[in-house]
Amino acid sequence: MTTPASRPYPVHWEADVVLRDGGIAHIRPIGPDDAQRLVDFYEQVSDESKYYRFFAPYPRLSDRDVHRFTHHDYDDRVGLAATVGDEFIATVRYDRIDADGRPASGDAYRAEVAFLVQDAHQGRGVASALLEHIGAVARERGILRFIAEVLPANRKMVKVFTDAGYTQQRSFTDGVVHLELDLEPTEASVQVMRAREHRAEARSVQRLLTPRSVAVIGASRRPGGVGRTLLRNLVAGGFTGRVHAVNSSFPEGESTLDGVRAHRTLAGIPEPVDLAIVAVPAANVPAAVAACGENGVQGLVVVTAGYAEAGPEGRERQRELVRQARSYGMRVIGPNAFGIINTAEAVRLNASLSPEVPATGRLGLFTQSGAIGIALLSGLHRRGAGLSSFVSAGNRADVSGNDLLQYWHNDPDTDAVLMYLESFGNPRKFTRLARRTAASKPVVVVKGALHSGTTPAGHAVSPTRIPDSTVSALFRQAGVIRVDTVTELLDVGLLLSLQPIPGGTRLAILGNSDSLGLLAYDAALTAGLRPVAPIDLTTSAAPDDFRTALAAALADDASDAVLVTAIPRVGCEDAPDPESGDDPALAHALREAAAGAAKPVVVAHLALETMADRLGAPVAPGEGPDRARVPAYPAADRAVRALAEAAEYALWRKGAGTPGRVPQFADIEESAAAADVARLLDAGESGGEHGVVLDDAATATLLGRYGITVRSALPAPGITAALAAARRLGYPVALKTTAPHLRHRADLGGVRLDLADEDDLRRAFEELTARLGKPEELLLVVQAMAPRGVDTVVRATVDPAVGAVLSFGLAGAPSELLGDTAHRLVPATDRDVAELVRSIKAAPLLFGWRGSEPVDTAALEELLLRVSLLVDDLPEVVAVDLEPVVVAARGLTVLGASVRLDRPPARTDLGPRALSSF
Repeated sequence: MTTPASRPYPVHWEADVVLRDGGIAHIRPIGPDDAQRLVDFYEQVSDESKYYRFFAPYPRLSDRDVHRFTHHDYDDRVGLAATVGDEFIATVRYDRIDADGRPASGDAYRAEVAFLVQDAHQGRGVASALLEHIGAVARERGILRFIAEVLPANRKMVKVFTDAGYTQQRSFTDGVVHLELDLEPTEASVQVMRAREHRAEARSVQRLLTPRSVAVIGASRRPGGVGRTLLRNLVAGGFTGRVHAVNSSFPEGESTLDGVRAHRTLAGIPEPVDLAIVAVPAANVPAAVAACGENGVQGLVVVTAGYAEAGPEGRERQRELVRQARSYGMRVIGPNAFGIINTAEAVRLNASLSPEVPATGRLGLFTQSGAIGIALLSGLHRRGAGLSSFVSAGNRADVSGNDLLQYWHNDPDTDAVLMYLESFGNPRKFTRLARRTAASKPVVVVKGALHSGTTPAGHAVSPTRIPDSTVSALFRQAGVIRVDTVTELLDVGLLLSLQPIPGGTRLAILGNSDSLGLLAYDAALTAGLRPVAPIDLTTSAAPDDFRTALAAALADDASDAVLVTAIPRVGCEDAPDPESGDDPALAHALREAAAGAAKPVVVAHLALETMADRLGAPVAPGEGPDRARVPAYPAADRAVRALAEAAEYALWRKGAGTPGRVPQFADIEESAAAADVARLLDAGESGGEHGVVLDDAATATLLGRYGITVRSALPAPGITAALAAARRLGYPVALKTTAPHLRHRADLGGVRLDLADEDDLRRAFEELTARLGKPEELLLVVQAMAPRGVDTVVRATVDPAVGAVLSFGLAGAPSELLGDTAHRLVPATDRDVAELVRSIKAAPLLFGWRGSEPVDTAALEELLLRVSLLVDDLPEVVAVDLEPVVVAARGLTVLGASVRLDRPPARTDLGPRALSSF
């Protein structure tokens, strides 16, 4: 696209956005090549809308108008258009002005802004999306305030401005509403943007899962083909809408296939089609997508393979598929997708390759892998767990797990969410959405591809350097239940779908096997539960004994959950044959006792193969509430693990109702620190990928702005300098190396502590230089001794995909060798840092382990909060490392510190709404 100005065409301003009704529009800058599009667009706008825009009758645009509205310098004058199918549906424009309202350039920070939306597209949220994007463009160009004048009768546009959440001023003069909006994002504007994003993305998924009509493109008469299989599954599943088969090889005239109307082309279908299932070769997909777009299809499920998973050429085909579909306003599930399912009675959609569909239930299921999708669907069906909806997104080039979280958050038919993820397209957004959803319904995730270099082919993901253990910690902070295997995903999902969430960690155990009860007891202790001594009913216990014992355990306030162990009964008159693997009377007694209970009940069984089916079978009419369905596991440790995950989630959820706060400290000098950072970056930036590492003096100054004092260390290039430093600091002192290869390596003997006088210092200096090298190689320093305490390490790093992460652990082997480090996302609350300190395995060392004096954890928590505020306030601070931090009985001492600065990555979560671009 050509431009008349010196600035190049700003391609980074282009974006795809989901509108209020779930459709998609493409937002891009307007250029000279758009003259005819603008004229065509204006002709479709009503006279009333034109009047609202120009405050006078304005039936047509003059040549001068067209030139002015299509020729921009992308600085002082900018126009954006929202397009669908390469046609304008709305435009927005700003012009930079001075304080008197005259055209301006350069340092002027105000701009007039005006919108025009085609009448057919009003009410879809187009203007709100354009305001977000033109606001981001203006901020990029140094514009801080928008000025808008709106006629009072144009209530829709007044509402667009007033509902945006920006700080604003409003006045009424000469019959015109005068609005001024400060463009700096506020907490309110970000919340407004995210609420709109939530509604739009949830609606876009709802349109895919609740179509009124479906066309299978590529359904052939050949049995066993992918398209034919999809068609048969749709019909067999009892889809309540209309189904059409489309294939250019069908004969002319009216025909049917598997009982549905068959058509040669999509255009031949005499009614609107909401959803198209595309099952044609990859080379034919573009023509199929074009036909769908031209015929008003709302969404696509592309099961065709041969895209990004097939190499660079396939990746470009995948990009083009998404670009093409979005240009028509359609969302895409896939390519290489397994399909989608909606079990709602009003829909009954099985647009997947799975002939086996679980019963209607309360679980939402998302997978990126078709093979895993098959296994999960089969497992849910086999174990009697019901499903609300299912999406297997394949390469997830467009619709992702984040979109499904948006949908399931408010879906009244879904009580719990299960997800199999192999990669994250937007981890920061996933964490935010998962935390919001987990506050009302559990989110269970199994993460595949744990190790670097194993991201599945076809998945476009942001680079990330954080280890998998950090991801797990961040999941816990967001309330996500993370499990390790697909089996555990089913185990936890079964419990959550059939039973209430436990109120705590106290576990009652009862059953007819003492040995199995003890195994369950040991497993519960290992999993962090608090089991009471198992109750042994003996192998001769009858079903009534189980019923009575279970009822008593459920009524006992000393337990939060009950685990029943069961083996074949022996010595009872009505006991079934032990080799039958069945005990219907026992299953009935357990279901009857568990019905209506406020506590979860699980069963661990051995040699009772049909017990799980009997306990999990759907409830017969009049039998009782769904809770009477009891999850059963063939091993005690699996039952315990599911209970432990549910209990940990329950504790998180209780705390989520009373979130912590981010405290403010009166002694923080944020403005001065920001000025220091800007100066240091400008002075030290070399363009390298690692940014600017501050020297000790600059590090101490910057940290001091945030109330973090680093104990000074004086250089000791020789014994004379070392003695002078010790006299200045006062004995006792420490002598230590700061060479990069020896730093924080006390195990190599590079530190000497408690040097009481000159003789001690001389002796230590001679020993270090004799053993480790010359003084200039060791970079020796002298430092005053800190009060005795526990050596810890505090770090904050910025990951481009996840954002800033605060980390804590004990210095040395616990964190470096054993990986005993805890993590939280920034900004951390007072509650987050309290949990951070207590969540490492070595935490007892801070709280008086084996009679030692507890350390000042309050001071430690304050330090963590100050570091969190530092990296949150100053995004250019991309790494902070405090090691060691000696935490004493009273107070703490920071003995070593390093800070790295760099230009921060763009915060996409604070910018305007936009779909990921692959």
